[in-house]
Amino acid sequence: MTAESILPVIQPAGPIPEDQTGGTPRVLIETHGCKLNMADSQRMAREFVAAGYAIARDGEVPDVYVLDSCTVTHVADRKARQALARARRAFPEALIVATGCLAQRDAGAVDNLAAVDLVVTNQQKRDLTRTVTDRLGVSLTPCADGALPRGSGVLLGRSRASLKIQEGCDQVCAYCIVPRVRGRERSVPDDTLVRQVARLVDEGCREVVLTGTQLGSYGFDLPGTNLAAMLRRVLLETKVERLRVSSLQPGEITADLLDVWSSEGEGRLCPHFHMALQSGSDGVLSRMRRRYTAGEFLAAAERVRSALPDASITGDAIAGFPGETEGDHRSTLDMVERVGFADLHVFPYSERPGTSAAHFGDGVDHALRARRSAELRELASRLATEFRRGALGAVRPVLWEGDAPGPGSQMIGSPAVGLTDTYLRVRRASSNGRENPENPANPGLDNVIERVRLVRLDGDVLVGEPL
Repeated sequence: MTAESILPVIQPAGPIPEDQTGGTPRVLIETHGCKLNMADSQRMAREFVAAGYAIARDGEVPDVYVLDSCTVTHVADRKARQALARARRAFPEALIVATGCLAQRDAGAVDNLAAVDLVVTNQQKRDLTRTVTDRLGVSLTPCADGALPRGSGVLLGRSRASLKIQEGCDQVCAYCIVPRVRGRERSVPDDTLVRQVARLVDEGCREVVLTGTQLGSYGFDLPGTNLAAMLRRVLLETKVERLRVSSLQPGEITADLLDVWSSEGEGRLCPHFHMALQSGSDGVLSRMRRRYTAGEFLAAAERVRSALPDASITGDAIAGFPGETEGDHRSTLDMVERVGFADLHVFPYSERPGTSAAHFGDGVDHALRARRSAELRELASRLATEFRRGALGAVRPVLWEGDAPGPGSQMIGSPAVGLTDTYLRVRRASSNGRENPENPANPGLDNVIERVRLVRLDGDVLVGEPL
């Protein structure tokens, strides 16, 4: 269970900018949840633009609002409902579309929401553009050759493109709803991935994030390939400058896989590993039906650090799983400390209808879940600060973010913010090392990779001076 919420603020409906012509329908896509949803959203944006739509810029009133929802916890469900209601208030004339995992899990309940005009399940996402076009009754002129212009906004405010390499999960952890909403594991052929990465590079993308539900299983259903082989092909056959693997299981981090980082991937394959710990107790891991022990998780982290000393390791943890004792919780705290995560997403356990854990009879009190979550977050915050302090003085490449002129793009003159290859957030100092509002730090750096020296820590953001 990995989550990364992307919740842009929806501006109230206002006057349409002068450059917004009436002949091109505008689409606003809001994405909740994991990087897999971001990959889906960017693909939907691409398909909308190719069909003749435009992605709504900041301040523009969309004709279509699409929510790509998450359902991994009850909090995700609530955020989805709130976002849909907020969109209806902000854009009363827009077609409000709900898609994603909540729409897949409980399409009837979503369809009954007053804010929603159209429900599209995960299985129906591939036809979303055609479905919306039919619903609007519009006639559009698609791109003649499928090539999209730079600045079309299809990355939805990101400099990084998310690309789905596989989908589905056969592991069926006791707490997880993902197998129900994403289906069985299936891989995207590596020939297709090479073509897709090359196309993204041609369109100006500097970093591609490879996403999926079980990335380490990639290729099990394809002859003659696996994750390591596919990575080598993409690196050798495309000019992508940065390639990032979004999430792996401990047992999938083998010597052969790590060798890709230090051979074909050196300087291009980001030294950042996301591994979902979930618990540091072997008893709880067994009840969760995770396929590793705490010792095996720690050994995987040590393999990473031995092969790539500068690598960052991020992860997830669940507090208050049914049957979790205080001793189990202390084991998780100890494991988090020993791994030394650069960042850790902490979730209080959330019952999901249709999962086996929802029927366990030894649930942990909600107040206890909250207290254990708070303790894990406090520890994770300290470790994150220590990791960032340890990075001070280092020189790292940073991709400055913003997909101008799409939504979320940075204004020229605003401080540039981006990510290192190790997934650390950095703000750019001006060339003299000072942050002076009259001497802007961002001279048009969107989608630029720049080597900077990390010189100080401001909260959880590092400040980097350009070399």
